[in-house]
Amino acid sequence: MGGGIFLVWWQLKEMTPEDRREFYNAFSFANYWLVIPIVFMALLSHLSRSMRWKLLLEQLGYHPKLKNVFAVTMVGYLANSAVPRLGEILKCTFLARYEKLKVEKLVGTILIERTFDILCYLVFIGITLLIQFELVSDFIKEKFSKMGTTARFPFWAKLLILASCITLLIILLKWLFRKFPQNRAILAIKHFFTGMGEGFSTIKHLKKRKLFLFHTLLIWSMYLLQIYIGLHAMTGTSHLGIKASCSILTLASLANIITPGGIGSFPLFVMETLTIYSIPTPVGKAFGWLIWGVSTSIIIITGFICLLLLPYINRKRTNEISQPNTR
Repeated sequence: MGGGIFLVWWQLKEMTPEDRREFYNAFSFANYWLVIPIVFMALLSHLSRSMRWKLLLEQLGYHPKLKNVFAVTMVGYLANSAVPRLGEILKCTFLARYEKLKVEKLVGTILIERTFDILCYLVFIGITLLIQFELVSDFIKEKFSKMGTTARFPFWAKLLILASCITLLIILLKWLFRKFPQNRAILAIKHFFTGMGEGFSTIKHLKKRKLFLFHTLLIWSMYLLQIYIGLHAMTGTSHLGIKASCSILTLASLANIITPGGIGSFPLFVMETLTIYSIPTPVGKAFGWLIWGVSTSIIIITGFICLLLLPYINRKRTNEISQPNTR
Protein backbone atom coordinates (compact mmCIF):
# COMPACT_ATOMS: atom_id res chain seq x y z
CA MET A 1 0.00 0.00 0.00
CA GLY A 2 2.83 2.42 0.91
CA GLY A 3 4.52 1.85 -2.45
CA GLY A 4 1.26 2.54 -4.28
CA ILE A 5 0.66 5.80 -2.38
CA PHE A 6 4.24 6.88 -3.18
CA LEU A 7 3.60 6.23 -6.90
CA VAL A 8 0.45 8.37 -6.74
CA TRP A 9 2.38 11.23 -5.11
CA TRP A 10 5.28 10.88 -7.55
CA GLN A 11 3.03 10.94 -10.63
CA LEU A 12 1.21 14.08 -9.48
CA LYS A 13 4.45 15.78 -8.43
CA GLU A 14 6.19 15.15 -11.76
CA MET A 15 3.47 16.80 -13.86
CA THR A 16 4.26 20.25 -15.26
CA PRO A 17 1.53 22.95 -15.37
CA GLU A 18 0.99 22.14 -19.05
CA ASP A 19 0.72 18.42 -18.28
CA ARG A 20 -1.82 19.17 -15.54
CA ARG A 21 -3.89 21.23 -17.97
CA GLU A 22 -3.88 18.43 -20.55
CA PHE A 23 -4.58 15.87 -17.81
CA TYR A 24 -7.66 17.73 -16.55
CA ASN A 25 -8.86 18.49 -20.10
CA ALA A 26 -8.87 14.76 -20.86
CA PHE A 27 -11.34 14.29 -18.00
CA SER A 28 -13.36 17.38 -18.95
CA PHE A 29 -14.12 16.12 -22.46
CA ALA A 30 -14.62 12.45 -21.52
CA ASN A 31 -17.88 10.69 -22.39
CA TYR A 32 -18.97 9.46 -18.96
CA TRP A 33 -22.05 7.69 -20.37
CA LEU A 34 -19.66 4.96 -21.48
CA VAL A 35 -18.82 4.31 -17.83
CA ILE A 36 -22.26 2.63 -17.48
CA PRO A 37 -21.45 -0.39 -19.70
CA ILE A 38 -18.01 -0.59 -18.08
CA VAL A 39 -19.67 -0.92 -14.64
CA PHE A 40 -22.03 -3.59 -16.01
CA MET A 41 -19.15 -5.56 -17.56
CA ALA A 42 -17.07 -5.35 -14.39
CA LEU A 43 -19.93 -6.70 -12.27
CA LEU A 44 -20.59 -9.42 -14.85
CA SER A 45 -16.92 -10.49 -14.73
CA HIS A 46 -17.08 -10.67 -10.90
CA LEU A 47 -20.29 -12.72 -11.08
CA SER A 48 -18.79 -15.03 -13.69
CA ARG A 49 -15.70 -15.54 -11.50
CA SER A 50 -17.98 -16.45 -8.60
CA MET A 51 -19.84 -18.97 -10.75
CA ARG A 52 -16.55 -20.46 -11.92
CA TRP A 53 -15.37 -20.87 -8.32
CA LYS A 54 -18.69 -22.50 -7.48
CA LEU A 55 -18.02 -25.11 -10.18
CA LEU A 56 -14.77 -26.08 -8.44
CA LEU A 57 -16.58 -26.32 -5.09
CA GLU A 58 -19.22 -28.56 -6.63
CA GLN A 59 -16.42 -30.86 -7.78
CA LEU A 60 -15.68 -31.39 -4.05
CA GLY A 61 -19.34 -32.15 -3.30
CA TYR A 62 -20.13 -28.67 -1.95
CA HIS A 63 -23.14 -26.74 -3.18
CA PRO A 64 -22.99 -23.23 -1.66
CA LYS A 65 -25.52 -20.54 -2.58
CA LEU A 66 -24.35 -18.35 -5.45
CA LYS A 67 -25.26 -15.18 -3.50
CA ASN A 68 -22.83 -16.21 -0.77
CA VAL A 69 -20.07 -17.09 -3.24
CA PHE A 70 -20.50 -13.74 -5.00
CA ALA A 71 -20.62 -11.80 -1.73
CA VAL A 72 -17.43 -13.32 -0.30
CA THR A 73 -15.70 -12.87 -3.68
CA MET A 74 -16.40 -9.13 -3.56
CA VAL A 75 -15.30 -8.96 0.08
CA GLY A 76 -12.10 -10.67 -0.99
CA TYR A 77 -11.49 -8.08 -3.72
CA LEU A 78 -12.12 -5.34 -1.15
CA ALA A 79 -9.54 -6.82 1.25
CA ASN A 80 -6.98 -7.30 -1.52
CA SER A 81 -7.25 -3.58 -2.32
CA ALA A 82 -5.64 -2.90 1.05
CA VAL A 83 -3.51 -5.96 1.81
CA PRO A 84 -2.32 -8.39 -0.91
CA ARG A 85 -3.62 -11.99 -0.57
CA LEU A 86 -5.74 -11.11 2.50
CA GLY A 87 -8.81 -11.41 0.30
CA GLU A 88 -8.19 -15.11 -0.40
CA ILE A 89 -8.08 -15.83 3.34
CA LEU A 90 -11.21 -13.82 4.11
CA LYS A 91 -13.33 -15.22 1.28
CA CYS A 92 -12.51 -18.79 2.35
CA THR A 93 -13.14 -17.97 6.02
CA PHE A 94 -16.48 -16.26 5.39
CA LEU A 95 -17.75 -18.92 2.98
CA ALA A 96 -16.73 -21.70 5.38
CA ARG A 97 -18.57 -19.91 8.17
CA TYR A 98 -21.85 -19.27 6.35
CA GLU A 99 -21.95 -22.51 4.34
CA LYS A 100 -20.39 -24.80 7.00
CA LEU A 101 -17.51 -25.91 4.77
CA LYS A 102 -13.88 -26.84 5.45
CA VAL A 103 -11.50 -23.91 5.01
CA GLU A 104 -8.54 -26.02 3.87
CA LYS A 105 -10.48 -27.46 0.94
CA LEU A 106 -11.64 -23.99 -0.09
CA VAL A 107 -8.03 -22.79 -0.09
CA GLY A 108 -7.19 -25.64 -2.47
CA THR A 109 -9.82 -24.46 -4.97
CA ILE A 110 -8.42 -20.91 -4.76
CA LEU A 111 -4.95 -22.22 -5.63
CA ILE A 112 -6.37 -24.13 -8.61
CA GLU A 113 -8.15 -20.99 -9.79
CA ARG A 114 -5.06 -18.83 -9.47
CA THR A 115 -2.90 -21.41 -11.24
CA PHE A 116 -5.31 -21.55 -14.16
CA ASP A 117 -5.50 -17.74 -14.27
CA ILE A 118 -1.71 -17.53 -14.51
CA LEU A 119 -1.76 -19.99 -17.40
CA CYS A 120 -4.47 -17.96 -19.15
CA TYR A 121 -2.50 -14.77 -18.54
CA LEU A 122 0.62 -16.27 -20.14
CA VAL A 123 -1.42 -17.38 -23.15
CA PHE A 124 -2.94 -13.89 -23.39
CA ILE A 125 0.53 -12.32 -23.34
CA GLY A 126 1.59 -14.63 -26.18
CA ILE A 127 -1.47 -13.70 -28.26
CA THR A 128 -0.94 -10.00 -27.57
CA LEU A 129 2.67 -10.16 -28.75
CA LEU A 130 1.78 -12.25 -31.79
CA ILE A 131 -0.97 -9.97 -33.10
CA GLN A 132 1.29 -6.94 -32.65
CA PHE A 133 4.59 -8.43 -33.71
CA GLU A 134 5.08 -5.67 -36.27
CA LEU A 135 4.68 -2.98 -33.62
CA VAL A 136 7.05 -4.74 -31.24
CA SER A 137 9.65 -5.31 -33.94
CA ASP A 138 9.37 -1.66 -35.06
CA PHE A 139 9.87 -0.55 -31.47
CA ILE A 140 12.96 -2.74 -31.12
CA LYS A 141 14.35 -1.55 -34.45
CA GLU A 142 13.82 2.06 -33.41
CA LYS A 143 15.76 1.52 -30.18
CA PHE A 144 18.50 -0.63 -31.69
CA SER A 145 18.55 0.58 -35.30
CA LYS A 146 22.35 0.64 -35.40
CA MET A 147 22.55 -3.01 -34.44
CA GLY A 148 20.15 -4.58 -36.92
CA THR A 149 18.47 -4.41 -40.29
CA THR A 150 15.32 -2.47 -41.05
CA ALA A 151 13.85 -5.21 -43.24
CA ARG A 152 10.36 -6.42 -42.30
CA PHE A 153 9.74 -10.06 -41.39
CA PRO A 154 7.14 -12.17 -43.22
CA PHE A 155 4.46 -13.82 -41.08
CA TRP A 156 6.05 -17.29 -41.24
CA ALA A 157 9.32 -15.82 -39.95
CA LYS A 158 7.51 -14.24 -37.00
CA LEU A 159 6.04 -17.60 -36.03
CA LEU A 160 9.44 -19.25 -36.44
CA ILE A 161 11.13 -16.66 -34.20
CA LEU A 162 8.43 -17.01 -31.54
CA ALA A 163 8.59 -20.82 -31.64
CA SER A 164 12.40 -20.72 -31.46
CA CYS A 165 12.33 -18.46 -28.40
CA ILE A 166 9.85 -20.75 -26.62
CA THR A 167 11.91 -23.84 -27.51
CA LEU A 168 15.15 -22.26 -26.27
CA LEU A 169 13.43 -21.25 -23.03
CA ILE A 170 12.21 -24.83 -22.44
CA ILE A 171 15.69 -26.26 -23.18
CA LEU A 172 17.28 -23.72 -20.82
CA LEU A 173 14.85 -24.54 -18.00
CA LYS A 174 15.40 -28.30 -18.39
CA TRP A 175 19.17 -27.78 -18.29
CA LEU A 176 18.88 -25.65 -15.15
CA PHE A 177 16.66 -28.26 -13.47
CA ARG A 178 19.28 -30.96 -14.12
CA LYS A 179 22.34 -28.81 -13.34
CA PHE A 180 21.09 -27.19 -10.13
CA PRO A 181 18.39 -29.51 -8.72
CA GLN A 182 18.76 -28.24 -5.11
CA ASN A 183 18.98 -24.53 -5.84
CA ARG A 184 16.16 -22.60 -4.11
CA ALA A 185 15.34 -20.40 -7.08
CA ILE A 186 15.34 -23.38 -9.45
CA LEU A 187 13.13 -25.37 -7.07
CA ALA A 188 10.71 -22.44 -6.85
CA ILE A 189 10.47 -22.26 -10.65
CA LYS A 190 10.04 -26.03 -10.86
CA HIS A 191 7.28 -26.03 -8.23
CA PHE A 192 5.59 -23.16 -10.05
CA PHE A 193 5.38 -25.11 -13.32
CA THR A 194 4.45 -28.31 -11.48
CA GLY A 195 1.62 -26.46 -9.76
CA MET A 196 0.41 -25.11 -13.08
CA GLY A 197 0.39 -28.63 -14.49
CA GLU A 198 -1.57 -29.97 -11.53
CA GLY A 199 -4.05 -27.13 -11.77
CA PHE A 200 -4.57 -27.73 -15.49
CA SER A 201 -4.95 -31.46 -14.82
CA THR A 202 -7.69 -30.72 -12.27
CA ILE A 203 -9.57 -28.63 -14.82
CA LYS A 204 -9.23 -31.45 -17.35
CA HIS A 205 -11.07 -33.83 -15.02
CA LEU A 206 -13.74 -31.30 -14.04
CA LYS A 207 -17.28 -32.54 -14.69
CA LYS A 208 -18.46 -29.21 -16.09
CA ARG A 209 -15.22 -28.43 -17.89
CA LYS A 210 -16.84 -26.62 -20.83
CA LEU A 211 -18.79 -24.35 -18.49
CA PHE A 212 -15.60 -23.61 -16.55
CA LEU A 213 -13.79 -22.66 -19.76
CA PHE A 214 -16.78 -20.57 -20.86
CA HIS A 215 -16.63 -18.53 -17.66
CA THR A 216 -12.87 -18.11 -18.07
CA LEU A 217 -13.38 -16.77 -21.59
CA LEU A 218 -16.20 -14.52 -20.39
CA ILE A 219 -14.09 -13.09 -17.56
CA TRP A 220 -11.18 -12.16 -19.82
CA SER A 221 -13.53 -10.88 -22.52
CA MET A 222 -15.18 -8.54 -20.03
CA TYR A 223 -11.77 -7.32 -18.85
CA LEU A 224 -10.75 -6.60 -22.45
CA LEU A 225 -14.03 -4.92 -23.41
CA GLN A 226 -13.85 -2.62 -20.38
CA ILE A 227 -10.51 -1.31 -21.66
CA TYR A 228 -11.80 -1.08 -25.25
CA ILE A 229 -14.91 0.91 -24.32
CA GLY A 230 -12.87 3.01 -21.91
CA LEU A 231 -10.57 4.04 -24.77
CA HIS A 232 -13.59 5.39 -26.64
CA ALA A 233 -14.65 7.42 -23.61
CA MET A 234 -11.72 9.80 -24.05
CA THR A 235 -11.09 11.93 -27.13
CA GLY A 236 -7.33 11.37 -27.11
CA THR A 237 -7.62 7.56 -27.13
CA SER A 238 -10.86 6.94 -29.05
CA HIS A 239 -9.00 6.01 -32.26
CA LEU A 240 -7.26 3.02 -30.63
CA GLY A 241 -8.62 -0.47 -31.14
CA ILE A 242 -8.57 -3.97 -29.74
CA LYS A 243 -4.80 -4.46 -30.19
CA ALA A 244 -4.04 -1.52 -27.92
CA SER A 245 -6.65 -2.85 -25.48
CA CYS A 246 -4.78 -6.18 -25.34
CA SER A 247 -1.50 -4.42 -24.56
CA ILE A 248 -3.08 -2.31 -21.83
CA LEU A 249 -4.78 -5.31 -20.22
CA THR A 250 -1.52 -7.26 -20.25
CA LEU A 251 0.40 -4.63 -18.30
CA ALA A 252 -2.58 -3.55 -16.19
CA SER A 253 -2.89 -7.10 -14.87
CA LEU A 254 0.78 -6.98 -13.89
CA ALA A 255 0.20 -3.66 -12.09
CA ASN A 256 -2.44 -5.29 -9.87
CA ILE A 257 0.22 -7.75 -8.72
CA ILE A 258 2.84 -5.10 -7.93
CA THR A 259 0.68 -2.92 -5.66
CA PRO A 260 -2.60 -3.74 -3.82
CA GLY A 261 -5.48 -3.12 -6.21
CA GLY A 262 -3.05 -1.53 -8.68
CA ILE A 263 -2.98 1.73 -6.69
CA GLY A 264 -0.41 4.04 -8.25
CA SER A 265 1.04 1.38 -10.54
CA PHE A 266 -2.06 0.83 -12.73
CA PRO A 267 -2.20 4.39 -14.20
CA LEU A 268 1.58 4.40 -14.58
CA PHE A 269 1.67 1.11 -16.50
CA VAL A 270 -1.24 2.18 -18.70
CA MET A 271 0.45 5.51 -19.45
CA GLU A 272 3.71 3.80 -20.44
CA THR A 273 1.83 1.34 -22.66
CA LEU A 274 -0.02 4.11 -24.48
CA THR A 275 3.22 5.92 -25.31
CA ILE A 276 3.91 3.07 -27.74
CA TYR A 277 0.80 4.23 -29.62
CA SER A 278 1.98 7.88 -29.59
CA ILE A 279 -0.53 8.94 -26.93
CA PRO A 280 0.67 12.00 -24.93
CA THR A 281 1.72 11.17 -21.37
CA PRO A 282 -0.97 13.29 -19.63
CA VAL A 283 -3.75 11.73 -21.72
CA GLY A 284 -2.42 8.21 -21.08
CA LYS A 285 -2.21 8.96 -17.38
CA ALA A 286 -5.76 10.34 -17.35
CA PHE A 287 -7.09 7.22 -19.08
CA GLY A 288 -5.29 5.00 -16.57
CA TRP A 289 -6.81 6.92 -13.66
CA LEU A 290 -10.27 6.74 -15.24
CA ILE A 291 -10.25 2.95 -15.68
CA TRP A 292 -8.59 2.33 -12.32
CA GLY A 293 -10.99 4.70 -10.56
CA VAL A 294 -14.09 3.06 -12.01
CA SER A 295 -12.97 -0.52 -11.29
CA THR A 296 -11.75 0.33 -7.78
CA SER A 297 -14.97 2.23 -6.95
CA ILE A 298 -17.00 -0.82 -8.00
CA ILE A 299 -14.94 -3.06 -5.73
CA ILE A 300 -15.11 -0.70 -2.75
CA ILE A 301 -18.85 0.02 -3.02
CA THR A 302 -19.95 -3.53 -3.87
CA GLY A 303 -17.48 -5.05 -1.40
CA PHE A 304 -18.77 -2.96 1.51
CA ILE A 305 -22.40 -3.68 0.58
CA CYS A 306 -21.70 -7.43 0.44
CA LEU A 307 -19.83 -7.26 3.76
CA LEU A 308 -22.87 -5.66 5.39
CA LEU A 309 -25.39 -7.96 3.70
CA LEU A 310 -23.64 -11.28 4.40
CA PRO A 311 -24.97 -11.61 8.00
CA TYR A 312 -28.44 -10.49 6.85
CA ILE A 313 -28.84 -12.93 3.94
CA ASN A 314 -27.59 -15.74 6.20
CA ARG A 315 -29.53 -14.75 9.32
CA LYS A 316 -31.82 -17.81 9.16
CA ARG A 317 -28.88 -20.22 9.03
CA THR A 318 -27.05 -18.28 11.77
CA ASN A 319 -30.10 -18.50 14.02
CA GLU A 320 -30.42 -22.24 13.39
CA ILE A 321 -26.80 -22.74 14.42
CA SER A 322 -27.04 -20.54 17.54
CA GLN A 323 -30.31 -22.06 18.81
CA PRO A 324 -30.00 -25.56 20.36
CA ASN A 325 -32.31 -28.32 19.25
CA THR A 326 -34.86 -28.84 22.05
CA ARG A 327 -36.77 -31.66 20.43
